[in-house]
Amino acid sequence: MAAIEIVRAGPEHAALLLQFIRSLAQYEKLSDQVVATEESLKEAMFGGRSVAEALIAYYDGQPAGMALYFHNFSTFLAKPGLYLEDLFVEPQYRGRGIGKALLAEVAAIAVERNCGRLDWAVLHWNEPAIRFYENLGATALRDWVLFRLSGEALTRLAQSRTARC
Repeated sequence: MAAIEIVRAGPEHAALLLQFIRSLAQYEKLSDQVVATEESLKEAMFGGRSVAEALIAYYDGQPAGMALYFHNFSTFLAKPGLYLEDLFVEPQYRGRGIGKALLAEVAAIAVERNCGRLDWAVLHWNEPAIRFYENLGATALRDWVLFRLSGEALTRLAQSRTARC
């Protein structure tokens, strides 16, 4: 029987994390949006002010997937939460319990840290992922719309604070 091992990522895993991120972006047809580098991942995740954490899954000793997450906060619960930014399993390892093992480990971390919830987003067309999450008991928040500010729009809004009277 094959063994799944989950380890917490460290700076030595930056190249592997970047490989997983690029594979995920390719799957999501978003490769042109990946600007991360090994150095920027090391700084963001393992530098002076770590803003994210990751888990690496190994299947029979081979790197098979990752979960990348960070803390958020629920004002309604007055508790921290975890936001799962990325869950990715290489195609050749899917269907072997690796995604569930990664998600279960993130859930255990959330419980250990007294988090009130675990949130994530999934692309509307990714039916296999949606079914996977629903089979685990997750519910889609259909009343919520995800918004994002980035690039020039983010900069423009930030600069507007100096325009106040």
